[in-house]
Amino acid sequence: MSNHQHTLIIDGTSGISGDMTVAALLDLGASEEHLREQLATLPVDGFSIAVTRVNKHGIDACDFDVQLAEELENHDHDMAWLYGNEAAVEREHEHMHMHEHEHEHEHEHHHHDHVEHDHVEHDHVEHDHVEHDYCHEHDHGEHGHGHEGHHHAHHHHHRSLADVTAIIDGSQLSDGAKRRALAIFTALAAAEAKAHGKTPETVMFHEVGAVDSIVDVCSVAICLDDLGIEDIVVESLSEGHGTIRCAHGLMPIPVPAVANLCQAGNIALTPAPVAGELVTPTGAAIVTALRTSEHLPARYCIEAVGYGAGKRPYEGCSGTLRCLLVHADA
Repeated sequence: MSNHQHTLIIDGTSGISGDMTVAALLDLGASEEHLREQLATLPVDGFSIAVTRVNKHGIDACDFDVQLAEELENHDHDMAWLYGNEAAVEREHEHMHMHEHEHEHEHEHHHHDHVEHDHVEHDHVEHDHVEHDYCHEHDHGEHGHGHEGHHHAHHHHHRSLADVTAIIDGSQLSDGAKRRALAIFTALAAAEAKAHGKTPETVMFHEVGAVDSIVDVCSVAICLDDLGIEDIVVESLSEGHGTIRCAHGLMPIPVPAVANLCQAGNIALTPAPVAGELVTPTGAAIVTALRTSEHLPARYCIEAVGYGAGKRPYEGCSGTLRCLLVHADA
């Protein structure tokens, strides 16, 4: 790396999610070894990460995946039954599920005995990434599991924003990485609270989604710190169209949390000819919390290019997040 002040340009033409952002930053040159070392200091158990290479529409890209221990596998995630075929679904939504309090719920033949999700299954083409707190590749914990015909009774714990803050503060992440991670979660909690008529302090994140999202968000912060990035430029984000089927009916895209985050961060959305959701709540929270400018430098030199892979194939969309590490050319 040069001695120039590093600026990150996030190209949002294919949308954005938490795992895509981590993958793109690793592809830019962030140290995977350093990331693993830092994540190991989080006072959270039951997860591992996998970093691989994939080809998306002819583009060689990095793929980042949070893998949860069996006891934390998300049988409860909103998108786990997309199209009624969970075997075809991998990680769908970084979304952490919101709950008023702990409760027991049972799943049998994909039937939910409760309806506390913002949205549960998508009524459109598969996502390259879907990571929602209520309903998306995600901002994770959105794994599809082939458990048709099985009866599961789970008692899941939930975490408040204060709990998540304590986890981040209890790690050995740098002060800068902690600050960024907390800023992302604070923005996300505020958006979810507004959507549900609550306060950020009373928002409860589903345990599984929380673990997955904590790893995603902290990974983004760790990689940004490792790359020495000071400024983050995002001109706009492309978003698909259509609706998401939820327990209360059909919900239009962008979903409430994403819409609230884009409003709070004054993020411009560009309609894309894609039937599906391209921007996840975690992805939108990253931009809202960390963007320092919406304007590209007048002249810049590219130091590195990184591609982060999404998890769902979309027609008319690359399914990758491109990030550029640049410095201004005076």
